[in-house]
Amino acid sequence: MTEIMNRKILWTPSQERSENSRMAEFQNWLGVKKSLTFPDYNALWDWSVSDLDGFWSALVAFFELEFDREASAVLGSRSMPGAEWFPGAELNWARHMLRQADKTPNSQALVVYSETFGRSDLTWAELAAQVASVARHLREMGVGQGDRVTAVLPNTETAIIACLAATSLGAIWSLCAPDMGHVAILDRFRQIEPKVLIYQDGYVHAGKTIDRRDVLSTIAKGLPSVEQTIVLPVVGGVPSEALDWRDLLHRDTPLTFEPVPFDHPLWVVYSSGTTGNPKPIVHGHGGILLEGAKQALHQDLSADSRFCWLTSSGWVMWNAQFVALGQGATTLLYDRAPNHPDMLDLWRRAADERITYLGVGAAYITACVKAGISPRKELDLSALVSLGTTGSPLTSDGYDWVYSEVKEDIWLAPISGGTDLCGAFVCGNVMLPVRAGEMQCRALGNAVRAFDEVGKDVIGAVGELVCTEPLPSMPLFFWGDEDGSRLHSSYFDTYPGIWRHGDWIEITPEGGSVIYGRSDATINRRGLRLGSSEMYQAVEGLPEILDSLVVDLEFLGRDSFMPLFVVLAEGEQLDDTLIDKIKVAIRNSVSARFVPDEINVVPEIPRTLSGKKLEVPVKKLLLGGDPAKVVNRDSMANPESFDTFIAYAKTREAT
Repeated sequence: MTEIMNRKILWTPSQERSENSRMAEFQNWLGVKKSLTFPDYNALWDWSVSDLDGFWSALVAFFELEFDREASAVLGSRSMPGAEWFPGAELNWARHMLRQADKTPNSQALVVYSETFGRSDLTWAELAAQVASVARHLREMGVGQGDRVTAVLPNTETAIIACLAATSLGAIWSLCAPDMGHVAILDRFRQIEPKVLIYQDGYVHAGKTIDRRDVLSTIAKGLPSVEQTIVLPVVGGVPSEALDWRDLLHRDTPLTFEPVPFDHPLWVVYSSGTTGNPKPIVHGHGGILLEGAKQALHQDLSADSRFCWLTSSGWVMWNAQFVALGQGATTLLYDRAPNHPDMLDLWRRAADERITYLGVGAAYITACVKAGISPRKELDLSALVSLGTTGSPLTSDGYDWVYSEVKEDIWLAPISGGTDLCGAFVCGNVMLPVRAGEMQCRALGNAVRAFDEVGKDVIGAVGELVCTEPLPSMPLFFWGDEDGSRLHSSYFDTYPGIWRHGDWIEITPEGGSVIYGRSDATINRRGLRLGSSEMYQAVEGLPEILDSLVVDLEFLGRDSFMPLFVVLAEGEQLDDTLIDKIKVAIRNSVSARFVPDEINVVPEIPRTLSGKKLEVPVKKLLLGGDPAKVVNRDSMANPESFDTFIAYAKTREAT
């Protein structure tokens, strides 16, 4: 692996910003209430991962998380998998998401920007009333504890209300995005056998109306367990056998919450499903409540925050919006094409709504860099003080662009975690400086380490990202995985009793971190291993290159072969000059060892629905895998892009 090339400090918090942060508030509380003081963040982190009982019980007390029945202990069993958190406790996650309705009922809870419906907003009182109404209707449909309520909805208030209503009853929530293919949705929902299906029959995206009635009819017919269908009509009427969502919203009824055990299933989320049947990951009420509260410390969120994360409803960052709601923050739901009418659209909404915390995928920042936009020159972003990114490693160009074209005085806090734990392993702390190319810290309570080839904990060197202690938000189980074998093989088969996440990570001496990409897509050139993200930073830093993908093909009995695939900017050609320029960039930024054997132009890079590059399926394909088996096209954002690689694989076979 290459060393971190540029570790200059890009931003340092003012004394006022640091002292008024939620993290500082938590540390002060620990000093007053627990007589615990720490000289720096790393000491606080060490305590949080060595005294699990002390840390997680302190978090519950600091955030005043209310249990309907108290626990007999914090941690009954520490084993991974299978840790037992807060045995005997009962609570309801949805109650905590709506606590602000009692405190400031007339303040804004949700602001919605939808291409389909326009702008709207809901106060906390209105949100609570609509949740209560929908919950009453669901209860009368026979929905109760353990029943599954599924939905195919965009990122609007409908999905938020339905989720809160279902989980307030102890039912289990599961959501898919409306742009997913019917096979992908059925692959997910069939596994959990839902009782109720809620969907919107169409939507507007980038100025075009998308009619999904036929697809959703196929989905409904493919789920024989569904007893009731609820439809929000956009392009047609409500089918005779279905209920109209709008009729469920305005019943005057008390808001109630069903107490459930700490580890009662809250929702089912899914792995990408690009290389097999999607893993139905089950999280619990208590674990998600605690993880969300902890993330509020790391994101510096309070009831005064105005929060927005650019996300599809098919990405776990949709679920992460509840981190803000759970703190009473006003949350903007953005259901638009972020490049329509131009790349400034999201920034305009953030400026207009005085958003204080904006979150995006790293790929979106890259697109902004390539588009040459400058939000600071066009808009009033004075309210925006925090910017989060995730999804893939943020390039050094991305860091530079944020501070030159968005705002000089902004806290940039990239995070990395996953759907698996509905949280972040490494993230931000507004009390610390921001260094180029790095994430600031390991999350409290997350015993994140970098393991070398022999399982030794290393600092200042690249290793496997592991978590050596349990977390409350780790999966309870995979749905249908009766003996736990699928869960075990996904995370615990490499290091028994230790979570292996599948990323390359370097922990810096200061406690920051750098993610180098997926460890199962490692490039190994003459004994030197490399995470693909370093290649992408070098290649995509060139203005001629919009996107790229690299795989290292290690053939049995043949020399390894490493092709690089690039998407060119409009008007560019892959001539000898550009090829030389790419190779020089790789030599200078990475190493001469990693100059590709071949460079090919492709129209698109295959990506998952959450925007991640499909390195592993491409690698399997080019190593001779069956195109029909190496990837599930219905779980891709751009399935037609894979055809280019199938054609390329055939040409390789012929050589």
